[in-house]
Amino acid sequence: MAPSLYWWAKETHKGTPVVVKMENPNNWSMVELESPSEEDFIYPNDAIPKGGRNKNAKQLTWVLLLKAHKAAGCLTSIATAFFSIAAIIRRRVASGLTDSTDDSSTENPTIKSRFYICIKACLWLFLILLCFETVAYFEGWHFGTADLQLQRLYSLTNPFVVKTVFDSLYSNWVLIRVEYLAPPLQFLANVCIILFLIQSLDRLILCLGCFWIKLRNIKPVAKQDLEDLESGDGDGYFPMVLVQIPMCNEKEVYQQSIAAVCKLEWPQGRLLIQILDDSDDPTTQLMIKDEVYKWQQNGANIIYRHRVIREGYKAGNLKSAMNCSYVKDYEFVAIFDADFQPSPDFLMQTVPHFKDNEELGLVQARWSFVNKDENLLTRLQLINLAFHFEVEQQVNGIFLNFFGFNGTAGVWRIKALEESGGWLERTTVEDMDIAVRAHLHGWKFIFLNDVECQCELPESYEAYRKQQHRWHSGPMQLFRLCLPAIIRAKINIWKKANLISLFFLLRKLILPFYSFTLFCIILPMTMFIPEATLPSWVVSYVPAAMSFLNILPAPKSFPFIVPYLLFENTMSVTKFNAMISGLFQLGSAYEWVVTQKSGRSSEGDLISLVEKPKHQRGCSEPNLEEMREEIIHHEQQAFRKKQHNRIYTKELALAFLLLMASARSLLSAQGIHFYFLLFQGVSFLLVGLDLIGEQVG
Repeated sequence: MAPSLYWWAKETHKGTPVVVKMENPNNWSMVELESPSEEDFIYPNDAIPKGGRNKNAKQLTWVLLLKAHKAAGCLTSIATAFFSIAAIIRRRVASGLTDSTDDSSTENPTIKSRFYICIKACLWLFLILLCFETVAYFEGWHFGTADLQLQRLYSLTNPFVVKTVFDSLYSNWVLIRVEYLAPPLQFLANVCIILFLIQSLDRLILCLGCFWIKLRNIKPVAKQDLEDLESGDGDGYFPMVLVQIPMCNEKEVYQQSIAAVCKLEWPQGRLLIQILDDSDDPTTQLMIKDEVYKWQQNGANIIYRHRVIREGYKAGNLKSAMNCSYVKDYEFVAIFDADFQPSPDFLMQTVPHFKDNEELGLVQARWSFVNKDENLLTRLQLINLAFHFEVEQQVNGIFLNFFGFNGTAGVWRIKALEESGGWLERTTVEDMDIAVRAHLHGWKFIFLNDVECQCELPESYEAYRKQQHRWHSGPMQLFRLCLPAIIRAKINIWKKANLISLFFLLRKLILPFYSFTLFCIILPMTMFIPEATLPSWVVSYVPAAMSFLNILPAPKSFPFIVPYLLFENTMSVTKFNAMISGLFQLGSAYEWVVTQKSGRSSEGDLISLVEKPKHQRGCSEPNLEEMREEIIHHEQQAFRKKQHNRIYTKELALAFLLLMASARSLLSAQGIHFYFLLFQGVSFLLVGLDLIGEQVG
């Protein structure tokens, strides 16, 4: 018989070999591996048509085994991550650290607990209602019908129908809902929907304005270039500039900020740097003072100031510095927070805009972030701040010549500060305060979107939460104080309307109000009072569209659009609480906590800052290795004194509230409402357990 007839008995095989490299079960690779074709199974090895390649079935077996191993590895990784998260949660619960045990907060404990008590009361009410509704569901009350259960109610009115005690109770509950609870809830929902649509329209108009600016390439242009930098003479425009860096116990970042401002390109005789140290830690004071002395020895015109009486926080610090007798010799002041690192040409790009523009009071630069990819929290912050600078500030600067001063990375005309009343300690947003008063006095502002200043984003949820509380309570304080001045101001009616209706009410008050009320209170309540409804487009389509618009200035953040939407609603509880505190002068409205810094500056940043500084002959340059060792030493000290992650009770209570509402929605088979409530509840749960942001213990 021909050998080809015994192909199944052959032991030799032709085909592409399989090469498997495996260092360990989780690290393997394949080389020269091809999938078998149909010919491998139809033709024997010696009978493959000419031009075809011979493969064997063992290749398919290897592929399936390796794919199965890879899937098992993925499942193992998921299980490991799950157990790791469970262990973190267990340690966090066992530690007993909550936001109520935070000693750094100056908020009145009684006031602080009121909001939480209200949420906890709603939580218990929803739990009782969920149990009640679940029993009703199994008793035959069909929640998915569109007739609001009227058929069931009508059947119970039949005298021949035997009503149980539960049917009587539930039928009365349904009537109470229809007659008394649903109408006011629906009215409040409609009001919030209208506010939501108005705010969405405002955001859309801002985006269209930004698109028009990009399309027409509109941007502020300086009238004259700077020349003759070394002497400051000739035709160049080199006014006297004062640089201020207010800081308070920020030993993680003082070196890089001082080094950055000492590298600013400006005639030495026309530049003075003030380090305004409000630190109450003697060690930090000594470290900052030594750093200033080091740069003085290298020829920098820099001085160190420390207040004995520390009143008024940052505003008091700046006010005290402006009272120095030598300030009268300076025309402009540039302000940088302690974590900001301006580029050497910062003044060269900003100060020229004041030339021949006597109405200009402020030039504001954009922020950039050295740690924007550090964790999920910093990535989500980047989306918000990119929209704030790229859209809000740029559009308002181009079309209105007004926006809120960011408190840093800006250059002020000192005359504008003095005519507007100077720095006041009456609120926690002294930057917005001086900007509003300067606008009422007729000064114009310019925003430079193409001039960036590096800084840090808060990496822990605790630091971010405190920052947002200050940023949202302060504007409401300011609104109460400034409203009479706005009404009396000698500016046109459109500027007054913009300040009151858009700048304060819509963007500072209405936004946190409807965001929290609509999505965290009304929506879950409509699950238990289904006679009041929220349309699906309010729950999903419009929020998704607004999130899409928000994320446009940061296109690399598109993969985070869903987490961003959920996180913004989660932060609404903090923003709403802060807004109420500021509006009604509650204790937490005056809370000021310096945002925690990590000092994230790469070695390349340090090299660029200390490379070739202008110094006097015979003086030594700052030692890079010494700076690095000192930073590492400070980081080790900070690690020993690190703060632990906490459990946030309000967020956790709202998480369970939303999850119960999603369970009630599941009984009604309401689709999009269920998924929104479920994912929003999980988002609150992650934030409440402090699983977002830096994990320190």
